[in-house]
Amino acid sequence: MALQALYEIDCSGHPVEEVLRARLEEKPLDSASESLLRDLVYGVLKHRASLDQLIQQHAPEWPVDQMAIIDRNILRMAIYELAATRQTPLKVAINEAVELAKAYGGESAPRFVNGVLGTLAAKQAELVEFFSQETP
Repeated sequence: MALQALYEIDCSGHPVEEVLRARLEEKPLDSASESLLRDLVYGVLKHRASLDQLIQQHAPEWPVDQMAIIDRNILRMAIYELAATRQTPLKVAINEAVELAKAYGGESAPRFVNGVLGTLAAKQAELVEFFSQETP
């Protein structure tokens, strides 16, 4: 649901709260799941520029603004989980991202997502440091 919301926000520019309200009307969530959804969506949006910078550094052959919208948002969510929240175990975050890429991305998306996240995972300490400096 977070990926759907981020995709819509990224490609249409619809207001965040409007998008979340529509998603939650379609599929209501319990309060804990809704809180997680909101934290993920707002966190990714708050750190979007930094997340895009990290993606660009680790996938320089693919300009972020030319990347498939779905791939870009899968990477943003996974990197946010890996570096900013650190609540999801590394392997779980990567696996979830690859599964999303298989379900919603193009044919090469799972391999691409796995490659970028694998490179970043090897530098998780640097990612955590990057986000700790960004967020006072």
